[in-house]
Amino acid sequence: MRRTALIGPDDPPPFTIINPEGQASFLLIGDHAGDAVPASLDGLGVSAAERARHIGRDIGTARLGMLLAAALDAPFVAQTYSRLVIDCNRDPASTDAMPAVSDGTVIPANAALSPADRAARTCAIHAPYHAAIAALIAHRLASERRIVLISLHSFTPVMGGIGRPWHAGVLHDGGDTRFARAMLAALRTEPDLLVGDNEPYRMDATDHSVPRHAYPTGLPYLELEIRQDLLVSGAGVAGWAARLARLFRAALPFAATSPI
Repeated sequence: MRRTALIGPDDPPPFTIINPEGQASFLLIGDHAGDAVPASLDGLGVSAAERARHIGRDIGTARLGMLLAAALDAPFVAQTYSRLVIDCNRDPASTDAMPAVSDGTVIPANAALSPADRAARTCAIHAPYHAAIAALIAHRLASERRIVLISLHSFTPVMGGIGRPWHAGVLHDGGDTRFARAMLAALRTEPDLLVGDNEPYRMDATDHSVPRHAYPTGLPYLELEIRQDLLVSGAGVAGWAARLARLFRAALPFAATSPI
């Protein structure tokens, strides 16, 4: 892959596809899976400890996606770069796509971005990631294969001093919500879980990936949030992967069998 001035020859590519030929109906994506920063941005002027917080990535989702890809035989498209470089679940034109402040942490490299700076990040990271997702969807639709788009996210247990009691949240809004609603019901049958319906976030106009890729083609989808303290250990991630693989399969019959 050709590198841009933003991404140098020693930087990683903007995305990784795990198990691209996976035969399952599920297509997994991780908008905030990675925490890399191009060398040209010198850490964004933020300490490694700050970048390791939830502001830099969705903790645990990279490993969760990899385990689910193996358990389900599904592709997983994982975004490589920190959401502080560019948030791939935002319209690149939005202010919070490259935030100057995130949960109280100032991001110096984002303080005075020029239109050219923003365009460089969009072209180098955001556009290739979404092009990869679109290409996988197009390939599968051309083969008349069922697709359920699953967007994996995690959330911090405390935000703005307010605790978030949910173990997981199911986010949904427009489009074909049947699979999302089936997963909400399935997760709520698990006796040890408190599951939010559009909590701790609502799917709304700020979300980019699911509306961009699922709505136009009528794909059933799920945007799933898991609390990050449940994904900090290997055992925790493995437990969630096993649980979700079981529930995804159980909920699949509720998804549309073909695009609407």
